[in-house]
Amino acid sequence: MNLQTKEVITKNILTEAKGYLDVGFTHSLNPYSGCAFACKYCYVREMPIQKFKEKPWGEWLDIKTNAAEKYRQEVIKLRGKNKPVNIFMSSATDPYQPIEREAQITHGILEEMTVNPPDFLQIQTRSPLVARDIALLVQLKEKCELLVSMTIETDREEIKRIFAPYAPGIRLRIKALKEVHEAGIPTQASISPVLPFTPDFPKLLTDIADHIWIDTLNIGDGMLGRRSERLGMSGLFEQHELSPWYDKDLHVRVAKYFGRYFPHDRIRVSKSEAFPNR
Repeated sequence: MNLQTKEVITKNILTEAKGYLDVGFTHSLNPYSGCAFACKYCYVREMPIQKFKEKPWGEWLDIKTNAAEKYRQEVIKLRGKNKPVNIFMSSATDPYQPIEREAQITHGILEEMTVNPPDFLQIQTRSPLVARDIALLVQLKEKCELLVSMTIETDREEIKRIFAPYAPGIRLRIKALKEVHEAGIPTQASISPVLPFTPDFPKLLTDIADHIWIDTLNIGDGMLGRRSERLGMSGLFEQHELSPWYDKDLHVRVAKYFGRYFPHDRIRVSKSEAFPNR
């Protein structure tokens, strides 16, 4: 896949939390625009950020080179107004894009956060690269409430290749989450969206995830499944003879199944709570 990258200067880095994030989060933070992982089910494909782009989702990436500086300015301003700062990073991209290895935009933001911490930070990623920043995260954990949430939609690599062929491998994600957990950092496994998995999936997560987050294409796309339908997800499930996994009540059955392995207070379903570690 040919990825077009561009360095940009962003006017703002903290965006007021709205919609599904307006349940405890005050802001979202996206170090990049666009996403190289290009997951087929990604709801951002149906949002204005992509609708007005000439290149398809997954083929463009804007690098916000001044992100750390803008964060410092904006958080200091919020603190001056005695405003709470509860951040979801990220809502419309992955903060650990492959180019983050060199660009270090997210790394720079985390460095700035150790000086000017938020009240709460949730890092949402599907990249093993998050383990690179463990030393920084350990520092940050002493200054604010922190949760590292790893998206692990399935434990079946062949299923991942159907729905997210360019995303990092499942085993690599599990290994990274284990490393973060062993460093004493609160962790979450985000099964988002639920894709077909084996009966042993929960066992892979019991010792590395403090919390489980369950989301599906019908409750987590921001439009009660309509975006997922427009993206052709029902057809893709049907094409691969996986239609039972597209059921609108799938989250109920998955939560019940994971309840065999995790205490119920450690399992959350999308839209139920914003801070699953509280």
